[in-house]
Parts: sequence; C-alpha cells; structure tokens
Amino acid sequence: MKDDFKPARRQFLMTGGAAIAMIPVVAFTGNALAATNPGMRASMKYQDTPSGDKDCTNCLQFVPGKTPKDLGGCKIFLGDTEVAPKGYCTAWVAIPKK
Repeated sequence: MKDDFKPARRQFLMTGGAAIAMIPVVAFTGNALAATNPGMRASMKYQDTPSGDKDCTNCLQFVPGKTPKDLGGCKIFLGDTEVAPKGYCTAWVAIPKK
C-alpha cells in the first residue's frame, strides 16, 4: 500500500522543484515585469513624444529606468513600467528648481 504513493509523490516533488527553479528565470526577464496601465494612459492623454520642453525626464512624477534612455515608471500610472523618458501626459509637473 505504501509503494502506491511513491510515483505521485515523486511527480509532485519534480514538478514543484521545476516551478521553484523557474522563479529566478521569470523574475530576471524584462518581459515578466513590464506592464502598462492603458486606462490611466488614456485618461491622462499619455504620448511617447514630448510637448515642447515638457517631457517625463523633467517631470516630478517620473521614476527613471536603469539608464537615462531606458523606460521608467510614473507615480501616477500605478503598475506602469513602460513610460518613455521623452513621453508626456497632462499630469506633467515641473521638478522644482533648487
């Protein structure tokens, strides 16, 4: 009777081990974490091009990416990780001068 459960248990452990091994692979791929917030983008009239001298790099709400040219985030667009540094929306607020 005890031997009947070994194959199911082995299968469960192998599947669980494979799932755990895949976590770092999924976490380190850029596509796994990339997301947009289309509803918020539409309501704030987001565009990938600047409006004059107003762009995301000089906006108080912008969260820069790893490098200045990488996509970043926005404090207004919750969960959005694909905000262009040269983008613009109606929520733009100038960074205060020191």
